[in-house]
Amino acid sequence: MKKLLLTLILGILVVVSNAQIKHLKGPRIGVTLLTPGWSADIINEGFDYDENSNYESGSSGSAFITQYGWQLESRFADGEKVVGIVEWIALVGGMEKGLFLPSVSSLVGLRSDAGIEFAIGPNISLSGVSMVISTGYNFKFGNLNVPVNIAFVPSKSGAWGNDNTTGARISLMAGFNLSK
Repeated sequence: MKKLLLTLILGILVVVSNAQIKHLKGPRIGVTLLTPGWSADIINEGFDYDENSNYESGSSGSAFITQYGWQLESRFADGEKVVGIVEWIALVGGMEKGLFLPSVSSLVGLRSDAGIEFAIGPNISLSGVSMVISTGYNFKFGNLNVPVNIAFVPSKSGAWGNDNTTGARISLMAGFNLSK
């Protein structure tokens, strides 16, 4: 009987706790600047960029790509002035150049009641695993949320077993979702 009662109480707590978490989802679109590095070299010159024996990472300069994807957001710890957020963002970039460049980010952060947000977390892409830092503003129009964010992924070296730097990525993203 005690086990049944404990299970029932835990079940009710889970339902009540889950009811306090707000789940949102919607599309994201934007542009990304890749600073000089081998990631930009692949965008500018293709995958045979390093066949030249005199190859120097970043020799082709910067590159721009468009991004398209989907965001899943959960809001928790809803306070009066600040709410906690967890975001999963899956993107595909480079389609305008005939490339398929997937990335997934998992961010944890805060959003103020004024709409200002900050989040940080891991990013997985073809250039490896990195940290992403994002800040932005969430415009509200009734039940419609329009988040606009700037994200930064720092350059790193040693990805995929070479000494070349990847180049940093700076993205400007926007999207929308409806709160219930």
